[in-house]
Amino acid sequence: MNKIFRANRTRAKIHGTEERPRLTVHISNLNVTAQIINDDAMTTLAYATTVGKKMTGSMSEKAAQIGTEIAKLAKKANISKVVFDRGSRLYAGRMSSLADAARKEGLEF
Repeated sequence: MNKIFRANRTRAKIHGTEERPRLTVHISNLNVTAQIINDDAMTTLAYATTVGKKMTGSMSEKAAQIGTEIAKLAKKANISKVVFDRGSRLYAGRMSSLADAARKEGLEF
């Protein structure tokens, strides 16, 4: 229950616009998913996931690969600045490795 409240509290403060869309991340036990969303238009601008891909390494390494991939997709869509939505997760481990990899590719948040 606290996890739901924490996610709602985080998302209430974050809103993606056309100039600065929202980068939302979902991490399960097996997969990592990242989306860049324009909340004003209710559209997904970029999407990257490990589902259905043969990726090797630890979950932190997979998260870093997805961070790199989502940053490259954002560049193709002319997106340079985003708002980071971590949901109910703490900014540590897999979440921080994804964010650091996206920052290395030039995504600002």
